[in-house]
Amino acid sequence: MSSLFLLLLSTAITAAVASIPAYPSVSTDCTVSAADDNPVPVRREVYGDGRIFDISHRYTVDMPSWGSKGGLGQFLWLPSSMKNGSRSNNSLMKLQSVHSGTHVDAPGHMVDSYFDAGFDVDTLDLDVLNGPALLVDVPRDSNITAKVMESLNIPKGVRRVLFRTLNTDRRLMFKKEFDSSYVGFTTDGARWLAKNTDIKLVGIDFLSAACYDHSVPAHLEFFEGRVRKL
Repeated sequence: MSSLFLLLLSTAITAAVASIPAYPSVSTDCTVSAADDNPVPVRREVYGDGRIFDISHRYTVDMPSWGSKGGLGQFLWLPSSMKNGSRSNNSLMKLQSVHSGTHVDAPGHMVDSYFDAGFDVDTLDLDVLNGPALLVDVPRDSNITAKVMESLNIPKGVRRVLFRTLNTDRRLMFKKEFDSSYVGFTTDGARWLAKNTDIKLVGIDFLSAACYDHSVPAHLEFFEGRVRKL
């Protein structure tokens, strides 16, 4: 069963652009500082000398969430705390919407029959979700249309592509209020990709791979191959 996955990223990076202003780089030498009395966590982006780049967006209360003017809001509580006498620290996490931060769309996201059949993220192919990816810069004056896709000249055989757009320049993932003017795929752009490339994983730098006005039909174009074979 062939399918195309939509990975929604904070910012697409490679080794050559790991320290761009929209995605500031951090130290990569250790996970905990050397100060034994007061250890400080070091949050890493790069692992295995560049073999793995973690481009996921750290969850914060002020990060954008789909359709929200006030951001994600509180999502983490500590019902059990060692400071209050508990034997351990145990967190409670609750999201207003899983359409927040770095995430991957489940097959049932826009196809109700798939939702009813139980096609959630656990059914996705990890071999597709992991591996080398091509980073491409999209023209900054357009959504990702069929014309734009054709102009990118993405080689046959490329299976994973991260699309860096005007969203990164505008730092939309660092703004609290959801902005529906973000750049994404139009319906014809998604159709062109599905019919003319070998791409199985699409990554983009905001909360949706499809632009706001084409959110449903563009998603359906991405999932068309899977739906036909159901």
